[in-house]
Amino acid sequence: MTKQCDVIINNVRIASMQKNGKAYGILADSSVAIKNGKVLAIFDGSQETYHCNKRYDGENKWLLPGFIDCHTHLVYGGNRANEFEQRLQGKTYTEIAQQGGGIQGTVNATREASEPTLLSSAIKRAARLVEEGVTCIEVKSGYGLDLHTELKMLKVAKQIAEHLPVNIVTTYLGAHTVPKEYRSDPDDYVQFICEQVIPAVATQQLASCVDVFCESIGFSPEQCRKIFTAAKKHSLNVKAHVEQLSDLKGAKLAAEFGALSVDHIEYLDPKDIPAIKQSGTVAVLLPGAFYYLSETQKPPVAELRANKVPMAIATDLNPGSSPIASILTIMNMASVLFGLTPEEALYGITLNAAKALDLSNKGQIKIGMDADLCLWDVEHPAELVYGINQHRPAAKWFAGKVC
Repeated sequence: MTKQCDVIINNVRIASMQKNGKAYGILADSSVAIKNGKVLAIFDGSQETYHCNKRYDGENKWLLPGFIDCHTHLVYGGNRANEFEQRLQGKTYTEIAQQGGGIQGTVNATREASEPTLLSSAIKRAARLVEEGVTCIEVKSGYGLDLHTELKMLKVAKQIAEHLPVNIVTTYLGAHTVPKEYRSDPDDYVQFICEQVIPAVATQQLASCVDVFCESIGFSPEQCRKIFTAAKKHSLNVKAHVEQLSDLKGAKLAAEFGALSVDHIEYLDPKDIPAIKQSGTVAVLLPGAFYYLSETQKPPVAELRANKVPMAIATDLNPGSSPIASILTIMNMASVLFGLTPEEALYGITLNAAKALDLSNKGQIKIGMDADLCLWDVEHPAELVYGINQHRPAAKWFAGKVC
């Protein structure tokens, strides 16, 4: 009996990124049928029983799920290239901050920028990721810190999907830093986040998650607990920047609230890893910031691996500590700097990245999953991690349509 579908991709080697006991989730089948933007079937092309009008010969290339960048800050005003130059000329971060630079400079530029201006620059950054096979991007706010600008940033982030073949997941990160108008009383700012911004974000459905920067230069565990409690009250998921510069037990706190992910975690105490495992929280590694800031403390990858904690990786694309718009480069960094295997790196931008965003319909080539797919002209999937700036997808499908 002949079955109807929209697209068939034949003659491919499939690295499904399923957890099927085989490296990279490799499948024996060589064809994929797509219908209504979903994977309808995976089958042996020699036994095809499907009828469709669109067929694609994969020419024995590798078919992988679209990549997911699960941690970015790509909506912001201005840039900090001048500060980068000044630091290399000998100025300290404190001197630059006193001149109105640093994160406050980005806050000022973002507050002043119009929505069209922010959208235009954000599209350019996102487009670089899409070129490398990214089909889903998480975007955080956090450079407004007032009600109007934080909502503006989230609205802009959502609009990116109207201009590029990519799914956007938004996160509210008001607890990024304390704005200058609240410096004298950070607890008042936390109250503002909890009582004014989180309810507005939830009511307007501008984000699915609330994030915090739990650090000595950010927010204390006690303040983060209040923010997590407010987020849960409004049925929003939580995640956290934790243990990047010191161990404040932020990861353990986030796990207590069932956080989707704990991110950075260079100073994570291995003793806290079982709590992360028990909560089902994903460890998101961000080698771009580690590289860019010339850090030396590495996340406890071996212990995370031993405890079978899912590890994701992401660009952390932002103007200050990781202005890197390349998921392929980040995979290489995760392997070279943190010791992830190529297979772990690829799981980190597919299956585990989807888990970090609570996306059960993405990150694998599997029946019923979204048909976000990329075809790669490589001899083996490990080549995508091994080389830097050597590959681009030979073909891409977003929601089942060629793009």
